[in-house]
Amino acid sequence: MASQNVDPLSAIVPPETSRKASEDKHKTETGQHTVSKRLQQELMMLMMSGYKGISAFPDGDNLFRWIGTIVGPEGTVYEGLMYKLVLEFPSSYPYTAPTIKFDTPCFHPNVDAQGNICLDILKEKWTALYDVRTVLLSLQSLLGEPNIDSPLNAQAAKLWENQTQYKKVLLDKYDKEFLPFRWEHWSSRPRHLPLS
Repeated sequence: MASQNVDPLSAIVPPETSRKASEDKHKTETGQHTVSKRLQQELMMLMMSGYKGISAFPDGDNLFRWIGTIVGPEGTVYEGLMYKLVLEFPSSYPYTAPTIKFDTPCFHPNVDAQGNICLDILKEKWTALYDVRTVLLSLQSLLGEPNIDSPLNAQAAKLWENQTQYKKVLLDKYDKEFLPFRWEHWSSRPRHLPLS
């Protein structure tokens, strides 16, 4: 009878190994709880901030993956264009930057064809003081103020100097496949109609 209460793994796994695995699991769960709490706070702050042209929400029940949007800033060639982003948060967030990609293809000097972004605050300049709101605002600002000295898209960087030609190429690329993402197109629809 006493043998029924014995852990069958204890005969195979030494107790110190089992204890270490349990401690590692606890650290991971505690770390994820801390990150979850931070992300929940950031979500609330973003929702209450009222910043025009940026938004982000968890992708379903996954708090570590968000879907964001940014609208091109006024007075730039991107004005009126809306872009969808995917934000993925590591378990070491906020000490490690989130991975952010454009889901809507974006013709821009600092964005490649796969949606990868070249922005220093998402790489070597990242600090735990940044949050989702500041990153989205930085990305929105980047649309109108690219770093053409460090391009991921050489064609866009080359065209940037001629804003008239750049805007023509940008809108041609955008309108061909992504008209549903144009801000005017989206905002003029009654709220109850779907985008597509």
